[in-house]
Amino acid sequence: MSASALFLSIKEGRVVPILQEAAGSIGDAHGEAVLDFSSVLRIDSGALRALEDLARVADEKAIKIVLRGVNVDVYKVLKLVRLTRRFSFLH
Repeated sequence: MSASALFLSIKEGRVVPILQEAAGSIGDAHGEAVLDFSSVLRIDSGALRALEDLARVADEKAIKIVLRGVNVDVYKVLKLVRLTRRFSFLH
């Protein structure tokens, strides 16, 4: 059985719907899901809730979530709300 990862590009202004889509389709991923945050400059409370939901679903299905291209400001917010430990990060 071969592993296949889920790759999604997160667009500024569409963070929540894309994260909700990721949570809904994460069962299709085997092993990991990579979310490209390189175009996201800020993150709001709705996006934080969507990330928490995504992390919960990923934990239930034993899927590793990798956030790629997260800028320093977004990372600081994730760190403040203690979400960084639930994800892996790529530059």
